[in-house]
Amino acid sequence: MAINEVFMPALSSTMTEGKIVSWSKSPGDKVEKGETVVVVESDKADMDVESFYEGYLATILVQSGESAPVGAAIALVVETQAEIATATQQASQSEKHQDATTPVGQIADISTTVDAAKESSNGSNHQEGRIMVSPRARKLAKELKVDLATLKGSGPYGRIVAEDVETATSVGKSVVAPPPPAIAKTPVAPPAYTSPAPTPMPPAVPMPGQVVPLTTLQNAVVRNMMASLAVPTFHVAYAITTEGLDKLYKQIKSKGVTMTALLAKAVAVTLQKHPLLNASYSEQGIVYHADINIAVAVAMDDGGLITPVLRNADTVDIYSLSRNWKSLVERAKAKQLQPDEYTSGTFTLSNLGMFGVELFDAILPPGQGSILAIGASRPQVVATNGMFGVQSQMQVNITCDHRVIYGAHAAAFLQDLAKLIETNSQSLTM
Repeated sequence: MAINEVFMPALSSTMTEGKIVSWSKSPGDKVEKGETVVVVESDKADMDVESFYEGYLATILVQSGESAPVGAAIALVVETQAEIATATQQASQSEKHQDATTPVGQIADISTTVDAAKESSNGSNHQEGRIMVSPRARKLAKELKVDLATLKGSGPYGRIVAEDVETATSVGKSVVAPPPPAIAKTPVAPPAYTSPAPTPMPPAVPMPGQVVPLTTLQNAVVRNMMASLAVPTFHVAYAITTEGLDKLYKQIKSKGVTMTALLAKAVAVTLQKHPLLNASYSEQGIVYHADINIAVAVAMDDGGLITPVLRNADTVDIYSLSRNWKSLVERAKAKQLQPDEYTSGTFTLSNLGMFGVELFDAILPPGQGSILAIGASRPQVVATNGMFGVQSQMQVNITCDHRVIYGAHAAAFLQDLAKLIETNSQSLTM
């Protein structure tokens, strides 16, 4: 007999735990090798997880909506239908063993105080006004609205285990509903992305005074931002005239070209002359990346942000680059990006110009040497050839890792970027 465990996979280098979005199979279903059995939410995407085994899904250990550490078992797969019952029993015994081996100190910590009037005279799980209860049993009792004070425990020293709660409610494990989201107690709409969908659901509107837990994506952003605090950075701002770029955009916009693709292309071409701005710091020295991959920050509807990557933006033509960007954004919003599509950037753009923001500082992403913050293009009075005139200008502000890049390097890069945009923007279509 072979009972195989399905483990929580590491879908990215920074992933420490994953959340089960949905199971594609139910206990008892036939499973083919390489077939999708579960959808897991990693740091920034929902990923299909395939089975390494052929057989039958015997039991699910981590239900939809629950999280588990990378490498933890989330389900059991057996070779034949006859082995399903054995695997289910094994999982149940394993749970009982975990309950029984919980250190006494932890048992005391999770015990619940009850009114002495509720204590049962023959309830051995009641000790000095406390109920001995396993973590899973307490969680299950809360879901099923079972009063723990009315139960008699079958575990060691009369401790209440999950099966005691299930028996009391005549609910078997196979039909126990997954725990509701943390915000289900408040009268708000269900949280976005409860299941993969091409069109994201609108975000839930928080109630006044409500504390809304961070999403997996938001937690990933928090970790990245905290890591950025350890990096010494500096900022350099520059004003770039956009008359030529705006004219070019109007000419080719009808062909599907986006301003994001034009800016990414301009930055990538300029980086060819300034490889240090495309480099990053490591303990071994400066890492000069072989490719110029432009990551662009995109705000997600349910909170947080993600940075889809335009790979080899310096060599891909502007029309293909625009098509790639449209596809990346659509799949980012649907949380369907592959990890290498948002983790392989070597230089990042953050554009708040569409909101009318003129100038801002961008936080350096971990593992990169530079990020360029792009403001709105606005008419400005400028002096040219001794005459005053009005020209459209945008403010850009670069944040650099001072361990690798110095002020003169950043200034030279911005100077060449401005020269390309102002005097030779037509070359971006070649």
